[in-house]
Amino acid sequence: MPWAGYLALWAGFGATHSLLAGARGRDWLARWAGAGDRLAYNVIALVELGVVLGYAWAVLPAIPFALPPALRVARLVAMAAGALVLAGGGRGYDLARFAGLAQLRSGPEAAAPAEKLVTGGWNAWVRHPLYLGLLLLVWGAAGDARAAVTAGCVTVYVLIGIRFEERRLLRLHGADYAAYRARVPMLLPWRGRR
Repeated sequence: MPWAGYLALWAGFGATHSLLAGARGRDWLARWAGAGDRLAYNVIALVELGVVLGYAWAVLPAIPFALPPALRVARLVAMAAGALVLAGGGRGYDLARFAGLAQLRSGPEAAAPAEKLVTGGWNAWVRHPLYLGLLLLVWGAAGDARAAVTAGCVTVYVLIGIRFEERRLLRLHGADYAAYRARVPMLLPWRGRR
């Protein structure tokens, strides 16, 4: 039963995050928090994520995996690669805007100028480098059952979130994003750059 509760908490986190990211949720946040709408969105997500992960670490058994040395090394490499991709991919974005701090000076996010389409740097290899970095980190950290289930939940959440994000980017950037999406893979840089 504790595992079902954990999955339910993840579903609740995903639903809340998606509802607040939608047009109605953004409008509600703008009315409620004004210029702090994006910051409020992030704080709500972090608090809810803290509850989800706190539950996992307080209630669920770790059940460590007996991994061979090669897989233990692979986990470390995945975590290091994830940190590298997150750091490198984050450089292509306005992190103050991403966090919601820039909007405190400029007004609610809906009133801010549209974000620029970033296609250089890590985004020339994959369309969602931050998601790729996150996935590498969580799967690299999956050395026990609790962490593996967490990695699975994060993966499902990211894959669903990408669908919403892609639709938003198509509405925002139109043909430019469609052309970018046609030439750059979503998460795995197998095709390389063209």
